[in-house]
Amino acid sequence: RPDPQNIGIDKDVEYTNINGLSLKADVYYPLDRSKKHPGIAMVHGGGWISGSKENEKFMAMELASKGYVVIAIGYRLADIAKYPAGVEDIETGLQWLKKNHKKYSLNKKKMAVLGESAGAQIATLVGVKKKNKIQAIVNVDGIVSFIHPEAEESTYAAYWLGGDRDINLKNWTEASPLEYVDKNTPPTLFINSSQPRFHAGRDDMMKKLKSYNIPTEFHEIQDTPHSFWSAEPWFTETLNVTVDFLNKVLK
Repeated sequence: RPDPQNIGIDKDVEYTNINGLSLKADVYYPLDRSKKHPGIAMVHGGGWISGSKENEKFMAMELASKGYVVIAIGYRLADIAKYPAGVEDIETGLQWLKKNHKKYSLNKKKMAVLGESAGAQIATLVGVKKKNKIQAIVNVDGIVSFIHPEAEESTYAAYWLGGDRDINLKNWTEASPLEYVDKNTPPTLFINSSQPRFHAGRDDMMKKLKSYNIPTEFHEIQDTPHSFWSAEPWFTETLNVTVDFLNKVLK
């Protein structure tokens, strides 16, 4: 697929500096400045210990070409800082983009968060917290609860959350987006592989959202590996489902 031509990219923009550690983001934006565009903060996956904002490049370019200002935010991983550092970094990156709304022709009242895998858990957590003023959540194969009966106790989660579930139940609970769902939660789209361990809490979250009449959709891509969104034909399917949903909610 050829790279879209109607977009600009600002690479490696420093959005904050923490004790000399420079945290950077990439911004992908439509060149059309005749109107304000909704925004999307993208959060990469990698089990809270790996991955980078560059993973988001192809999806971010496509979303920008469809009329969204996209920020792919680098965040502190578990080997540098434990929870809640990475979550706070995404929130800081979001604030940075909103502050620079004029530069990118951004409508800061129309913001979505989108993440994959561990990034989907972080994005959803940022999205459900009222203070972040998010209007839509897209969760691509990320758990929404660490304490739900469906949740497996992973060593990755324990490393990021600062100890096993029974040692640090407070963090395991606090990092679970499902715990925050209420009448103010934004419309939420789930795109899942058929690997059940990445669905933990999803059905309950959808049930809660529906009880408040909040739009929520679920799209399962059959017979796929966990990282389906990074390869064709699933990349295009993920992109199309995401754009259809966000166009409904934000445009």
